[in-house]
Amino acid sequence: MKNLKIVTWNCNGAFRRKFNFIDEFDADIYVIQECENPTETGHLDYIEWAQNYLWKGDSKHKGLGIFAREGISLELLDWTNIYEDNPLKYLLTCRVNSEFSLIAVWTHYNKSPTFGYIGQFWKYLQLHKSNFKNCLIVGDFNSNSIWDKPKRAWNHSEVVRELEEINITSLYHFEGNQTQGNEEHPTFFLQKNSTNLTISITFLVVQDSETT
Repeated sequence: MKNLKIVTWNCNGAFRRKFNFIDEFDADIYVIQECENPTETGHLDYIEWAQNYLWKGDSKHKGLGIFAREGISLELLDWTNIYEDNPLKYLLTCRVNSEFSLIAVWTHYNKSPTFGYIGQFWKYLQLHKSNFKNCLIVGDFNSNSIWDKPKRAWNHSEVVRELEEINITSLYHFEGNQTQGNEEHPTFFLQKNSTNLTISITFLVVQDSETT
């Protein structure tokens, strides 16, 4: 499999005015949270930039997108997002170049005080764990083990444990020798304040140990 550069970013909306800022990464695939649906925007430059993409969301103004450079195949996989009659937000899964599965993540409160955020991903994991092979999971989990609630099977730490049981681990933590809940390098600054480091990580990149 060709080496691919994958970048994920929660753009906080108005991606049509921001997409050029990430071009400097020269990535093969971008996983973008809170972006507009390119087919429903009047921004011609954004439409031209987003020639090869998948997108999902409840509003044309804000959703989850996977954008790839020309020549990369993105095949949408028919993995259900319904758990016990409740739709999950937001998970978008595709096959890249018929070689590996990419699970894009932007977990959402989804009006669920019990199963919000990491609980949404936990449900998706229960539905499709047997399909989590040769895959990358990329995105914004809105989660960290510092927010674990006791006696919940869908705590952040429990999700990490379940993933490790099927040989999937956090690339961020593995490469940086970081400990879950005690990360040294923040990826999110609360209220856009560069001095506010109370939230240390909001996204994970997890990789099947057999994926190169």
